Amino acid sequence: MVAVIEGLSGAFANAGEAVLRNLNFAVERINARGGVRMPSGARQLQLLRLDSKGSVEEALSALRAAIDQGARIVCQGNSSAVATALVEAIDKHNARDPARRVVFLNYSAVEPSLTNERCSFWHFRFDAHADMRLQALVEVMRDDRDLQRLYLIGQDYSFGRHVVRRARESIAVARPDVQIVGDELHPLGRVKDFMPYAQKIRTSGAQAVLTGNWGSDLTLLAKALREAGSQARLYTFYGNALGAPAAIGEAGVGRVLAVAEWHPNVGDPASQALHAAFRKRYPDPREDYLHLRMLLMIEMLVAAIERAGSADAPAVARALEDARLDPEAAFALGGRHEAWMRAEDHQLQQPLFVSVMDRVGSAGVRVDVEGSGYGFRTLRRFAPGELAMASSCRMQRPGTVRL
Repeated sequence: MVAVIEGLSGAFANAGEAVLRNLNFAVERINARGGVRMPSGARQLQLLRLDSKGSVEEALSALRAAIDQGARIVCQGNSSAVATALVEAIDKHNARDPARRVVFLNYSAVEPSLTNERCSFWHFRFDAHADMRLQALVEVMRDDRDLQRLYLIGQDYSFGRHVVRRARESIAVARPDVQIVGDELHPLGRVKDFMPYAQKIRTSGAQAVLTGNWGSDLTLLAKALREAGSQARLYTFYGNALGAPAAIGEAGVGRVLAVAEWHPNVGDPASQALHAAFRKRYPDPREDYLHLRMLLMIEMLVAAIERAGSADAPAVARALEDARLDPEAAFALGGRHEAWMRAEDHQLQQPLFVSVMDRVGSAGVRVDVEGSGYGFRTLRRFAPGELAMASSCRMQRPGTVRL
């Protein structure tokens, strides 16, 4: 049993439900081919969904419920604050109750400390962390010679604060000629009208905005910028889904950039077939939110269980360390997608794509997003490991002491 602890109600419910569709799709694919092969016979994979309501306290309560219901694999991603609390709670639980230890699989919580000073043997991150995503955007920004004035805006919690702070540092190195004309944070999930922020951005004369915003905080910001008549390019972590392209519309063509491990227009038939299968499973255009890392996570989990011959948490964790995505699974998931789990910090290494919004039918854009008529085409691809960063992780494994 795999427990998913996610905000399925509240301000970011759409993001939580979108994750569930991805994980459900991944599990259905596993079960359709026979399930998880164990020494005692094949078993079907099951998902247990638990609503954290976007709250740390509720997430911790959900973790206890998951463990009590027999889950030994826990997944979460939407909120680095929640992920940090889960890592700490799981470390304590696994030390106190070794008979019921659990592994934590993280598909979206990208605050870098989770695979640095807060790293844990029980935690594995399947998304590029914030500094890796940010560096991809900065590398593209390095070549944008028209850019002279940049505005930074983010959500006021650990991840959002880190992105704004680190962006200022990275841009000072890569583009010291760029002037930061705005640097601010806003309450997480509580702003209903971003027009005051959009007007400040327009008044600043910013030629580009960089944001790590996600969910409704990104959609509402993008919509306000459009309505304010801003011509600024939007460098985003998550601008390629969850309503953002539809909210921006024609104003986003050539101006909205996103960074991700994959997108359906990467150019190979396997990726197109994968996206077509997802759309067949979820035909409502509003449910078109496919992210390869979530499918990849389930594939690598199943391979680890099968390699270990057990779903016991320590065995699965050891099998995941230094694991590589199986070539056949990679092809089925979207062409020649390479990925491996770095043992020293449990940070997955895989490609990253920076893409830009364009009309369907334009060169390189065969598939739109959420039925919007707009899709994304690749501006730059970074190979696995190209954006790898040194880690300060000092991994403490079971039976060892931290040195």
